[in-house]
Amino acid sequence: MPSVCGAAIVAVVTPPAPLAPAVRPPHGAATERCCSFDVAAHPRSASEARRLTRERLAGWPVCADTREAADLVVSELVTNAIVHTTSRRITCELRSVREGECLRIAVRDEGHSGSGPHPGEGRPAEEHGRGLLLVAALSTAWGALEAETGTGLTVWAELPARPSHDLGSGA
Repeated sequence: MPSVCGAAIVAVVTPPAPLAPAVRPPHGAATERCCSFDVAAHPRSASEARRLTRERLAGWPVCADTREAADLVVSELVTNAIVHTTSRRITCELRSVREGECLRIAVRDEGHSGSGPHPGEGRPAEEHGRGLLLVAALSTAWGALEAETGTGLTVWAELPARPSHDLGSGA
């Protein structure tokens, strides 16, 4: 069912449709989970994408820290797609990969500027330009893939499903 914000439909949840070809796990391996949803390229859609991400991950075997990081990563990638592309619709995919050890987030737009995403050199006092720096800091890997047909770009990031024992305290 679409979510309505004012008079604009800002999200339509679609059945799982992978952004990349699905690979069947070997017999006996953990089942990988996948879901996707679309949001309109509208300024309020980042908050809708966060809400949908929280709802979808609620029953998944990922820790609270990963769920919080996923909220932020989805928000940043959707915001970038809204600000830097000519998209009318943005597709988000959440996928459990590597036998549940990793959460892959992918955000696909419908058309981009051609230069591809790159972390800005945001200064601490600046309000904008640090989204991909945050994505890079929170993820174990991230990147972008051009659409095979037509225009568009898929920006993806991977997060560990469970935290490592290194809490980053420097100890």
